[in-house]
Amino acid sequence: MHVVIDGNSAAPPVLLIHGSGAVGSTWAAVAPMLSREHRVITIDLPGCGRSESAATYAVAQQADRIAAVLDELGVRNVDVVGHSSGGYVGTALVERRPDLVGKLILVSTGPSLAALRPEPAIIRVLVSPPIGPLIWSIRSDSMIRRGLAATAAARITVPDEVVADLRRTSYRAFRAILAANGDYISTRSVPQRLIDAGKPVFVIFGDSDPRWDPASAHQYAAVPGAKLEYLRGVGHIAMLEDCDALALSLARALE
Repeated sequence: MHVVIDGNSAAPPVLLIHGSGAVGSTWAAVAPMLSREHRVITIDLPGCGRSESAATYAVAQQADRIAAVLDELGVRNVDVVGHSSGGYVGTALVERRPDLVGKLILVSTGPSLAALRPEPAIIRVLVSPPIGPLIWSIRSDSMIRRGLAATAAARITVPDEVVADLRRTSYRAFRAILAANGDYISTRSVPQRLIDAGKPVFVIFGDSDPRWDPASAHQYAAVPGAKLEYLRGVGHIAMLEDCDALALSLARALE
């Protein structure tokens, strides 16, 4: 797995997990702000970006891969930030290795399948067979940027590094990851999993998210000790839309 570590090695650790088909470099604008007071660990999940593919992309196994990385680094009590379906992996990490996790922070993580909004047309084209694999193999940088922009509420700038890393992810891996994430959330909702695990959560949601119904974030209120913040005018990818607002929310969550 591709791992990037920033900040003082003696500072409290925080792990940043990206969402479906995304890459660790999407956090590039936020990580330096957090590294002032934290040791920031950013990863590419299996099959994404610069990490190798895996035999299975089940969410539980993704969490196990992260746990192995943290064990190798000797990290304990790490605060975990998961964006979108990266929040599922963070939740699974809590379920499987609660000894590793301090605070859990979910950014734009849909709580249940019922909260999912219709996919933008460009994303449907990219992921749906039979034309999806062909389009995926020849997708241009501009198409990748348009695909990301379809989940934002306002105009965004996608760094070249993010585009280059996204091009490394295969169609097969992306489809398998989407299917695995769907299986995870359809079995039990994220709030129910956190209730069962006895873990409170800090939820950050864009109030203009086109991918998940923003009102669905209130489902997390069922989790004892849960806190919720909305980012005004922000869609699904806060780190590319308003990294300053996201960093401030994360700072409050990490206090």
